[in-house]
Amino acid sequence: MKIQHLLLTVIAAAAFVMVGCSKSGSVDTSKLTTAFQSAEAGAKTAVDSVTTAVKSGDYAGAVTQLKALGNKYKLTPEQQQAVSDLIAQVQKVIADTAAKATGDASKTATDLGNAIKK
Repeated sequence: MKIQHLLLTVIAAAAFVMVGCSKSGSVDTSKLTTAFQSAEAGAKTAVDSVTTAVKSGDYAGAVTQLKALGNKYKLTPEQQQAVSDLIAQVQKVIADTAAKATGDASKTATDLGNAIKK
C-alpha cells in the first residue's frame, strides 16, 4: 500500500511539473512597453524586469514587480491602465494553469488507481 501511495505522489508531482513548465497562456506585454516609452529611466528598467519575468514564466514575480511599479513611480492614467491590464492577464494565466494542473493531477490519480486495480 505504501508503494502505491509513493507511486501516486511521484506521478502527481510529475504532472504538476509538466503543467507548470509549459507555456499554457500567453501574456502580451506590448501595451505596457508602449505606455512606458516616455517614462523615466527607473520606470523603464522596472518594466524591462517585468517583461523578462513574464517571458520566463515567473508570473508571481511579474505581479509583485507590477504592484511595486505602481507604488514607486507616479504613473499616468495610460500607464496605470497598462499595469492593471497586465496584472489581470497574468492572474488569468496563473488561474488557468492551476486549474489545468488540478485536472491533470486528478486524471493521473484516477488512471493510476485503475492501473493498480488491474
